[in-house]
Amino acid sequence: MKKILVIIFATIAISSCKVDREPFGSLQSEKINQNPEESIDGLLNGVYAQLKAWSDPMHRLGEYAGDNMMIRGSSTDPFYEFISFARTPNNSRLTTFWDSGYKAVAQASNVINLIPQGKNATLDSKIGECYYVRGMMYFYLVRAFGRPYYQSPETNLGVPIVNGTPKDVINLNLPDRSTVKATYEQAISDLKKAEELISVNKGPIFASKGAAQAMLSRIYLYMSGTYENPNQANAQLAVDYANKVIASSSTYSLLTRDQFMKYNTFTPENNRETIFAIKRVTSEFSGSDHYYGIGGMYSNIGGQGWGEMYASAKYIGLLNETGRNDWRPDKYKIVDARAAFIEPTYSKNAAGAYTEVFRFIKDDAGNVLNYVQATITRNGGTITCTEGTDVYTLTPVNAAQEIYTINYKNGKTYTGFIDYFITLNRVYPQFYIVKDSREGEDSQLHSPVISRLGEVYLNRAEAYAKLQKFTEALSDLNTVRTRSIVNGGYAILNAANAGDLIDKERQLELAYQAERSFDVFRNGKALSRQYPGPQNQNVSIAPTDFRVIYYIPQSAINSYPGQLTQNPTQ
Repeated sequence: MKKILVIIFATIAISSCKVDREPFGSLQSEKINQNPEESIDGLLNGVYAQLKAWSDPMHRLGEYAGDNMMIRGSSTDPFYEFISFARTPNNSRLTTFWDSGYKAVAQASNVINLIPQGKNATLDSKIGECYYVRGMMYFYLVRAFGRPYYQSPETNLGVPIVNGTPKDVINLNLPDRSTVKATYEQAISDLKKAEELISVNKGPIFASKGAAQAMLSRIYLYMSGTYENPNQANAQLAVDYANKVIASSSTYSLLTRDQFMKYNTFTPENNRETIFAIKRVTSEFSGSDHYYGIGGMYSNIGGQGWGEMYASAKYIGLLNETGRNDWRPDKYKIVDARAAFIEPTYSKNAAGAYTEVFRFIKDDAGNVLNYVQATITRNGGTITCTEGTDVYTLTPVNAAQEIYTINYKNGKTYTGFIDYFITLNRVYPQFYIVKDSREGEDSQLHSPVISRLGEVYLNRAEAYAKLQKFTEALSDLNTVRTRSIVNGGYAILNAANAGDLIDKERQLELAYQAERSFDVFRNGKALSRQYPGPQNQNVSIAPTDFRVIYYIPQSAINSYPGQLTQNPTQ
């Protein structure tokens, strides 16, 4: 008999939830029904435990397929397929994402099905947490394996809807994938039920009414069409649910600029902007080894982490649009608060001094972009830089910010910055990303953020724009933007610029939270990665490209008790 996809509860140790419990595998359903209050905490902890394994590939498949980061070179790790868009169904990380997601669905469903509602508000609230997890899982699964909602959701395939362990597991025959529309409807139904049932807010590492409302605001935004062809009914629903969250000022609030620049260091329990996060603790890693956590690919902190992925030149360029962010230790000045999550690895020479360079990006053969760090020489008011035997005189653009241009030997003019030499990994300067590191100041510890208030404001801004309510959209957009850029608010938002400005702000604000690639494609835009790195710089991924979504893992198809249709191969 085929291996059953929906796995019955297993013993799961979870150190971050301080309750004793008995694994479901050793519990009898009669005991659960007779004493639900004694059983549900253990069962619910098992549901949350699945999110830990799920959250790692969730981040990688969402973020690595975007344009906020670059990798130093190719890799044999399966996550490289997320970066290169070389989609295959035999990807172990993708399999973990699918398996852990459906384990969470199964365990949440089993609690919902086994424990009756209506006994008391506290018990109902915990059942509501299960509805939240299940609804969230269906949404994350369908956005990875199902096409963007604006593309024929009534016919495109989503994921199978399997709510719990069937009674007859011997003659099991599960349904094929539901449509994208039906999968979204399942997610919405679950999240609305969570909103209805949850009455106790146990903090941002547990599902809450606000978490359900925040997720509903995002889901309806995903269903709101493109800027050119919006679905205004769904845009209004995105506004409605965002309103509910934003109105909860006693529960959630935006951090101040100074606090926001340290967002990554706060534990989620002590962060009023975090609505829901998946709690991680140091003891879950082997010793103090954080190499394999999410932040470990983005940086090396205290000797921990591979530090092989860096902020892309495209993202750094967005950070510098309103003024140079200067990361030099003796000249440190952050214009855009989001730049505080980037840390270049400046190196010193043998004498213990920094080397001044002019860093710019040049075109090489085949329209491939590469960094140059050319040593500079100052002679009075004249500054030159040297690359090999070539010497160039720099022309000031903004001398106060040390922004200059050079007329390069290929006949092109490039703009760059005087900076200190940044350590190279292969040929790429290491612009470390620390947004997913240093929680509680513990090197690479990070609790992945699922929802936070900053996103909800941007959800509402986009939805307002699709409703042609540009005054309201501008207010929300600037609420987020001026938090990061003092006096940096936009003066005008209209039909001509709303899509570009709001999408740019989402990219700046939500970078390294696994949102970017989905944000691009759901709005019918193409993904371009024309910046230094080994990725294909000359190919733009269209939102209709078959590679926008992932293949169903082959192991899931092989073990599925019934037909499980694969995604198209072209």
